[in-house]
Amino acid sequence: MATRRQFITQASSLIGLGLVSPLVFGSSNLSSWLGNAADGDLYMPEEEHPHLRTFMAFGAQSSNWRDWTPDVQACLGLVASTIAAYEPVTILCREDELDLARELCGTHNTRFITTDLDDIWMRDISANFVIGRHGEVGAVDFNFNGWGGKQEHDMDARVARLVANDAHAEYIRSELTGEGGGIEVDGQGTAILNESCWVNANRNPGWSRSQIEDELKAVLGLKKIIWLPGIKGKDITDAHVDFYARFVKPGVVIANLDNDPSSYDYAVTRTHLDILRSATDANGHPLTIHALPPPERLRKNRFINGNDAFAAGYINFVVVRGAVIAPEFGDAHADKYCKDLLHSLYPSHRIIQLNIDPIAAGGGGIHCVTHHQPQV
Repeated sequence: MATRRQFITQASSLIGLGLVSPLVFGSSNLSSWLGNAADGDLYMPEEEHPHLRTFMAFGAQSSNWRDWTPDVQACLGLVASTIAAYEPVTILCREDELDLARELCGTHNTRFITTDLDDIWMRDISANFVIGRHGEVGAVDFNFNGWGGKQEHDMDARVARLVANDAHAEYIRSELTGEGGGIEVDGQGTAILNESCWVNANRNPGWSRSQIEDELKAVLGLKKIIWLPGIKGKDITDAHVDFYARFVKPGVVIANLDNDPSSYDYAVTRTHLDILRSATDANGHPLTIHALPPPERLRKNRFINGNDAFAAGYINFVVVRGAVIAPEFGDAHADKYCKDLLHSLYPSHRIIQLNIDPIAAGGGGIHCVTHHQPQV
């Protein structure tokens, strides 16, 4: 199989010679993008890069959330209104829930787009933005398939194109299937990815890790990928990296360290730490690793009690303009440790912790329900 990089180099030459129209490849501006990818002049910015806006999906419904649906909707509203105090927010919602979305999310610094939705996980269903050599904005669609066919996803699979159009970005459809929660980058060409969700037959059957790496490097402008094993089948995502390792800035990583010997993540997170501590970034520099353990004690409520899917981890925070929005779980010591660590790593940001138990009950966090468009 020819790699994407070989294809774009050949296609760019054909377009440049006037032998093939860019429209053949789906875009009037694609020749620019093909050249950028071939020359290594596009990149995916780090998440601390200033945002133009944050996108969210007000898509909870009873088929997925049962009687928790109103609580999840209220929690989405809390996250949206908190972020809107720092940067613009765009909410996707169903037409018949527009009034409810406006009531719960607020209207300050917030706008609404009506569309059909399956669920709330905007990080996974939205476009993943890249920036070209002249400040062009591209939006990469990784063909969301419900985390390997585990959930209905026909409507959510259309969101990436909708977001690309709304952002007036160049729509780039990858040959891979994957999710934004499975991508962590430093903005300088280094990515941390988990094999468990990318090198997986439920997303990319027949693809080797090297072929997947070539495609990701081409469409995201990556130079080096640090692969962590992750773990398949324990959660709906097959272990997205945004619950295991996050770049604070180039060379600095926060990594999950599960200290519960009975947890399947106990061994996994230690393996990840070993890999990260011995890894170098795309510029050959070693990484500084800060471990962030999950809480040891949780609140007792209907979202947590007996719920094996409850996602009790601090790693799934989101960085916005001037603030870091992180979870708290009612463990005073662990909550404070998280806040203090984030404050030390983001000294110019306000650290805000929210009770997101209804969202965590579905296996996700604040990062999972948001996605961002970088400012150029």
